[in-house]
Amino acid sequence: MDSQTAVAPHTTQDPSTAGRLKPDSLGVLGILFFVLSAQAPLTGIAGAVPIAIAIGNGAGAPAAYLAAGVVVLLFSIGFVAMGRHVVDAGAFYTYIGKGLGRTTGSGSAGVALFAYCAVQAAMYGLYGATVSGLVEHYADVHIAWWVWTLVTMVVVQVLGAAGIEMGAKVLAVFVLAEFSILIVFALVTLFKGGGPEGLGFGDSFSPHAALQGAPGVALMFAVASMFGFEATAIYGEEAREPKKTVPRATYLSVAVVTCFFAFTSWMLVSAHGASQATAQAGKALESGDATAFVFAPITAQFGAWTGDVLPILLATSLFAGILAFHNSANRYLFSLGREGLLPRGLTTLNRRHSPWVAGIVQTVISVGLVIPFALLGKDPVLTLFSWFSGVAVLAIMLLYFLTSVSVVVFFRRSGADTRPWNTLVAPILGALGIAGAIWLIMENFTTLIGGDSTTALWLQLTVPAVLVLGLIAARLTRHQHSATG
Repeated sequence: MDSQTAVAPHTTQDPSTAGRLKPDSLGVLGILFFVLSAQAPLTGIAGAVPIAIAIGNGAGAPAAYLAAGVVVLLFSIGFVAMGRHVVDAGAFYTYIGKGLGRTTGSGSAGVALFAYCAVQAAMYGLYGATVSGLVEHYADVHIAWWVWTLVTMVVVQVLGAAGIEMGAKVLAVFVLAEFSILIVFALVTLFKGGGPEGLGFGDSFSPHAALQGAPGVALMFAVASMFGFEATAIYGEEAREPKKTVPRATYLSVAVVTCFFAFTSWMLVSAHGASQATAQAGKALESGDATAFVFAPITAQFGAWTGDVLPILLATSLFAGILAFHNSANRYLFSLGREGLLPRGLTTLNRRHSPWVAGIVQTVISVGLVIPFALLGKDPVLTLFSWFSGVAVLAIMLLYFLTSVSVVVFFRRSGADTRPWNTLVAPILGALGIAGAIWLIMENFTTLIGGDSTTALWLQLTVPAVLVLGLIAARLTRHQHSATG
């Protein structure tokens, strides 16, 4: 056993797997479910699509999802090429370190961890408010949102420690439920020939439709909805035949997510009618319940029973996303501990080869992020969810950009892969697209977080601040290691 790797008491390990996550645990579909859970399909559709339509480019919003999918696909080509040479639970920071140096890579690890913990905390805010509302509606009992959040943190910790297979099974049930009802609605609408104005393909996908209104705002929300697909690489160490499984899971994830959001948003526009969609989305936002834009046509299609089911599916959608990001974040902590950048205790594995200590630390971080909002009596949706989700999107886009640059540098230096499209052209195009997305996010950040300009500025500054702190910490750690080594 590696003397530097802590193992839980009474845990037995094969020497070949000591300090490693459980290999051969996930196939393509298992990883796909983790990715789709992180996407939280119903949350993304019910939360982002109405905003993209109301204040973005109206009926042309589905085209923005296609454009975002193209950018992510270009990024994923270089991402996959790098993944064939690097299999590590650290994913982003390992990839960035290969091309831009270990210090830059280690510094970016702080940004990645910050992004995953922030988005999970954001989802806890919306989840707590949703569950609190459901219980009050059905049981006539009011329990504060933060109580449900804290209880769920315990459940997530237990499921995370139970092993990656258990997490995949739980997520599969939740994802299939929310995915199915949205896809069935979209397909029924398609086969019926659309809504009152027909399918309106040109109203959503023509160049004129795509560029009307504020297409940048719609693209920003579309890119935000893609958050989480990179988890395919995080689970590479636990995948069966990772050099085959991870690329397949990555491309399949991008294709499924892009088609799902573009197709479902198109059918929602069609159900309302292209000429009425913007007004209906705006009306839903003004009412304080953006989900009405999505839930109303589904209820009209399938009956009143869906009005009871959809809010419950929204809660399970959020729970699935929370669990997925918990698993992503604790694997980052595990990987950083293994690298010696954080305490070695984070590499402690239980009998199921799950990083349970890293999971506890991640849960403690979540508590630390959520509790201040509860103590100050802040609205969990307007502040916790909106603020942290905006910060997380900005942070993850920075990581996408750095990874694309690192892919180009790594393959130019190493010559490990000489395919120009995979290692040069696509990564550069992806980097340019991501840079444009970052600019759009920063230009419209106040809209993204639903707050004021001062709050937006402070939140934006947290991302470079975390990167700088990570770089400083990485340099100090390297210096200490060299001094003691």
